[in-house]
Amino acid sequence: MDESDAFGAAMRDHYAGEDVVEIIERDDGWIGVNGVEGYFRDPDEWPDIVTRALDRVDGRILDVGCGPGSHALHLQERGHDVAGIDVSPGAIEVARDRGVDDVREVDVADVADAFEPDTFDAVIMMGNNFGLVGTAETAPERLRALAEVATDDAVLVGQSRDPTATDDEHHLAYHERNRERGRLPGALRIRVRYEVYATPWHDYLMAAPDTMAELAEATPWEFVEAIEPDEELTEPGGDYVGILRVGE
Repeated sequence: MDESDAFGAAMRDHYAGEDVVEIIERDDGWIGVNGVEGYFRDPDEWPDIVTRALDRVDGRILDVGCGPGSHALHLQERGHDVAGIDVSPGAIEVARDRGVDDVREVDVADVADAFEPDTFDAVIMMGNNFGLVGTAETAPERLRALAEVATDDAVLVGQSRDPTATDDEHHLAYHERNRERGRLPGALRIRVRYEVYATPWHDYLMAAPDTMAELAEATPWEFVEAIEPDEELTEPGGDYVGILRVGE
């Protein structure tokens, strides 16, 4: 396997039954360790905000950053026509092996070249994958590309997190460093590592609801609402799912 496909290698090994963790490395030196079983959870184990958000989609659906295909499989089993895209060949292989009918190696930046216009009734970006819009500079272009392959009344369901909803001193310092450089607080520069594998460095954005709404303003999408956890059931942590629709 390509040594730059750390995410795919981790997905393949976990699917084969191994105990796997991935390492998230940030450009300030911060390291996070993440068990990958969450990518394979059954729908009854998903956060309530995810279940509620996916109830909003219908018709033909594009799953952006589909990984090993858990959300695509769920929607496929509900009778939807789903196409999954990811940049990880290994994750795509696992998604196919698990039964996703249509999964392709496509970067979100190239989505308008991969599909015909007016193809999808819904776009989902789960697992904080609204972050694949990249940066404040690249987000409008990527959102416009997604609108190009969407129908006139399509919905976009994007999971993200308010990056400032933390008291971790390392994250707060990173946010301040970003502000000093003219970047959004949640603009991450990261790579994924697993064993001898390491992905290229890439941009990934954590955006609060008001930031998501602002990024959509220069695109055909209009921010409609944020689906947030029930605070009586879940500790506040900034997680939410944004609902956007193609504007009038």
